[in-house]
Formats: sequence, structure tokens, C-alpha cells
Amino acid sequence: MYPAKQLWNRLDGGRTSYVDRARRCAELTLPFTYPPDGAGPVTALPTPYNSLGARGVNNLAAKLLLSLLPPNTPFFRFTLNRETVRQAQATQLLNELDYAFSEMEKEMMDEIEGMRLRPVLYEAMRHLLISGNGLLELTPKGKWKFRGLESFVVERDSSDNLLTLVTKECVSTDALPQDLKDAVYMEHGDGEREVDVFTVVQRGASGFDSWQEVCGKEVEGSRTSYKDEDLPYIILRWNRVSGEDYGRGLVEEYLGDLMSLESLTRSIVEASLAASRMLFLVNPNGLTSARTLQDAPNGAIRDGVAEDVSVLQVEKYQDFRVALETMNGIKERIGFAFLLNTSVQRPGERVTATEIRAMISELEASLGGVFATLSEELSLPLVNLVLTSMLKRKKLRKLPKGIVRPIIVTGLDALGRGQDLQKLDFFLAGIRDSLGPQAIAQYLDVQGYLTRRASSLGLDLNGLVKSQEQLQAEQQQMQQMAMMEKLGPSVVQGGAKLMAQGMDQQGQGAMVNA
Repeated sequence: MYPAKQLWNRLDGGRTSYVDRARRCAELTLPFTYPPDGAGPVTALPTPYNSLGARGVNNLAAKLLLSLLPPNTPFFRFTLNRETVRQAQATQLLNELDYAFSEMEKEMMDEIEGMRLRPVLYEAMRHLLISGNGLLELTPKGKWKFRGLESFVVERDSSDNLLTLVTKECVSTDALPQDLKDAVYMEHGDGEREVDVFTVVQRGASGFDSWQEVCGKEVEGSRTSYKDEDLPYIILRWNRVSGEDYGRGLVEEYLGDLMSLESLTRSIVEASLAASRMLFLVNPNGLTSARTLQDAPNGAIRDGVAEDVSVLQVEKYQDFRVALETMNGIKERIGFAFLLNTSVQRPGERVTATEIRAMISELEASLGGVFATLSEELSLPLVNLVLTSMLKRKKLRKLPKGIVRPIIVTGLDALGRGQDLQKLDFFLAGIRDSLGPQAIAQYLDVQGYLTRRASSLGLDLNGLVKSQEQLQAEQQQMQQMAMMEKLGPSVVQGGAKLMAQGMDQQGQGAMVNA
């Protein structure tokens, strides 16, 4: 046994029961997410008799993706800590910093969109709903990769902090360097075409230590160290259970209803197939023969007695009705659990902020504290990873340590600065309605309001809003013009007298010269 493989085997025992539950949940929803043990690409997967589970998972995963990663809207904010805000005296400086933070947020969202995170995050949401667990990995090439519960094991301490993470992936031996090929040959012989590569992440004294192993041999150049905020792995859980290393999924909570619905659906489908068969019975002692009916074309006239022929019927209508009513009740419960019964989004490509806000409100009411777990274990690590990566590549200016911090906004606030815009408008309308328009001119800093409103809308202020220097220059010009208008008649008369005196002096000089 080798160190990495020993860690995997030691932690795999606690993971097995979670994988078994994930397969049972996937069998009734999306079987391909967790296929049966030993299944391959050509293995026929189980097919449920109803599609409500699959439809519910896909529907809720899409809504979660839209609420956690809103299109064209940051799901986080940069803000100053309260002590810095209290010490700051210049309101204009705070407004300018808020606008600069807004620009940084947009740059980071562009970076996240460039990482092609959305399809990976959608896959992660489906796995979270089914198994309750998942692993996001930021590759050295800056792309995101998702791993299901079958490809990683994890260990946490009593305070829920990560202690050990081991991932396993199968790679071709042709992609390995020669020294690792020799290790594979010594372990498995010359015919081995694929081998397991283990990646180990363990907590150290000042962060995490990581390395890779193949057949007990450490991959050269793979050992590295990470700080807590730099770790390129994000371990996801749907429901946190105290004392457990792994999470629980939403499908597991409604597994009883899904199993009952599957059994009832199967019974009704099979009974409907039996009831749909058309069989004619002929009285063997009657005057009508079975061959006469069998050979007669449509519309033919034959000798016979109608009472000699009957149609076989399944006299189970009342039993089917009980099963159908029970199945409809289960469907309604599952529909509410996966938000299938209501939809606030119009069919179409464009989605308005109001529709997203209503959908997020529906998610909050149904899922409760799920957003709190996802914001702590998904959104915040994601922002820290992207921020660290952009700072290392000098695509962002370095933020003052301890002064600026990222704030993750979830739930109704997941629309980011769009919520600030709504609050600003409510604030302004409240002042106008309560104190009158004159209070706005007396107490409101218009320049600061315009800056914050532009930040909320994500607009560029250059060439749009006048600066303080422009306003001062225009004010001085207006004062000069007002002064000219006030002194205008006396200045004009004085100018005329001076012109007349100049003309007289010129005339006298001409006469002397003559």
C-alpha cells in the first residue's frame, strides 16, 4: 500500500454509504449522474417510469444557476470595513472608491464569464441536488472542472474545517512521463493501458500541502503549497450535517415520495397496457363461429347472433382511480419541492431583473438556509480564487489588506448593485414625499447621488457627469457674466467716452502735422 492510496482507502469507507444513496437517488431522477457500480459507457442504465424527478432536478438546477450567477450582474461587492468608513472624512472620496469598486466587480465578472463557469456550475447544481456533494477544481489553465462524489474523498475536523482531500482520476499511460511508465510497469506489467492518478491535499502548519502520486511514486514537480484563500478546490455540500464529512441532497429528503411515485406509475402503465388489449370472446355453443368473425373484412355481412360475441374488459377502473389519485397527490408534493408548480419567468431568451428577483424570492421561501451554505462554501471561495488569480497576473490593482473586503450577496440581494439602485430611488422618493423637494436640494449631495447611481447601473462616468473642477469653472464663468450684466451700462458709457477722447486726440494731432 502506498501513502496516497492508503489515504484513499482509509477515507473511502465513510464515503461508500453516501455513494450508495446517491445512486439510489439518481436511479429515480438522472441515472447517468451516478450509474451503477461497474457500469461503462455502453452499459444500459435504468430508465424510470416517470420523468418528474428528472424534470424537477433540471428545473431547480437552472433556477439556482440563475440566482447564484445572475447574467451581467455581479453576485458580490467590494466594500470598506466600517472602521475605515467612520474614519474617512471626505464624502467625495468614498463615492469615488465605490465607483472604483464597481469597475473592479465588472472586470472580475468578465473574468468569471471567460472561465466558462456556467455549464460546469449547472452540472454541479444537479449533483448537489441528487447526492448533496461535489468538487469544483480550478485547473492550471484557468478553467473550471467538476468532480462527482465517486472521484474524491474528504476529511474534516470537529469544527468543519478541511483536513484532507484526495482525488482520483483515470489517465492513459501514454500521457505519463517515462519514469512513471516504469513505475506502472513494475506494478501492473506491460499490458496496463490506464492507471489511477491520486492528488492529495493535506492541511499543514501554514496552509495546505499538495502532491500527486502514480503507483506509489510521487509525480516530479507536483508538490506545492497553498494558503487557505488560494486552494484551487471548492468542496460543495447541499445540506450540512453536524459531525459528517459529506452533505445530503434534496432528492434524498423526498426519496420516499419518488419511490412511491415510481411504483404507482409502473403499476398504472402496466395495467393500462393490459387494459388496452382488444380481445373478442365467442360462445363456443352459440351460432356464431370464431372463424367467421376472424375472416370477415370490415363492413361485411355474416350470419350470427350478437349475444354470442363479447369483448374482454378489465374491471379495475375503481382500483386504477385510487392509484391515480394517490399518484397525483405525490406529484403535487414533489412539484412544490422542486418548484415545478409556479413559474415567474416568461418563455424567451431575455430575462428581466424583476423576474429574477421574484424567482429568487420563491427559492428563498422554499429552500430556506441553502443560500447561506452555498454563499459560504461556493460563492466566497470562488471570488477569492478569481481575485487572487487576477492580482497575480496584475489584471487588478492590489487592494489594501484589512481595509477592503468582498461581500457575497445572496438571495434577493443576489442582483448585486441593482438592489442599491432600488434603495437609492426609495430613499430619494421618501425624502421628496416626507420633507418636500426643497429638502433634496438642501441636504442631498447631488454629485454623490449621481456617482452611486452610475455605480449601481454599471455606467462609465467619463464624459457623462461633470467633475468638481468643471462645476467650479462653470460657476466662476457664470459669476463673471452676472457681474458684466450688472455693470453693463456704466462700462459701455465709459468705453464710449474713452473712444471719443481718443478720436479728438487723433484729430488734433493731424491738424498740427498739417
